[in-house]
Amino acid sequence: MHSSHNSVLRNNQKIVTMGRIIFYEDRNFQGRYYETSSDCPELTSYLSRCHSCRVESGCFMVYDRPNYMGNQYFMRRGEYADYMSMMGMSDCIRSCRMIPMHRGSYRMRIYERENFGGQMYELMDDCDNIMDRYRMSDCMSCNVMDGHWLMYEQPHYRGRMMYLRPGEYRSFRDMGYSGMRWMSMRRIMDSCY
Repeated sequence: MHSSHNSVLRNNQKIVTMGRIIFYEDRNFQGRYYETSSDCPELTSYLSRCHSCRVESGCFMVYDRPNYMGNQYFMRRGEYADYMSMMGMSDCIRSCRMIPMHRGSYRMRIYERENFGGQMYELMDDCDNIMDRYRMSDCMSCNVMDGHWLMYEQPHYRGRMMYLRPGEYRSFRDMGYSGMRWMSMRRIMDSCY
């Protein structure tokens, strides 16, 4: 098995094990740039602004506030010459988080109330509408046991989103999502990479 900076060769197939993203100060990949393969809590440490980016490999969540706060956007491999108009962002990217590739099963418990209260349902696959599937009108906490997930404020994977990695999320309100309802959930699968 041959191993390089961000890929592994296995059975003559290249499998991406680490992502790489390049941020540019100006639109159309112009101006100063900053390249990373890991989480970055504050992009303004490297660039005064960011108006375009290129995802060379892997998947990333980007945020319009420092320290992984604010609105979140999912980016897969590709070029984003003017992501603000493409994605409807009103502000520059201020931080980013690399999403590691997950092999294996996916499992998440969603709860109707904060602190794992109320109705509970266990998900092992995508759910395009918790109201239709479970008669659940709100999801206020969850426990991600396996895999990486995206949660959306509207059914059918639309609206604002939130990235969830394995861990306990006792209160979405306390995380800064007061007044938001989460209505659909999707696994971040190999096909995203």
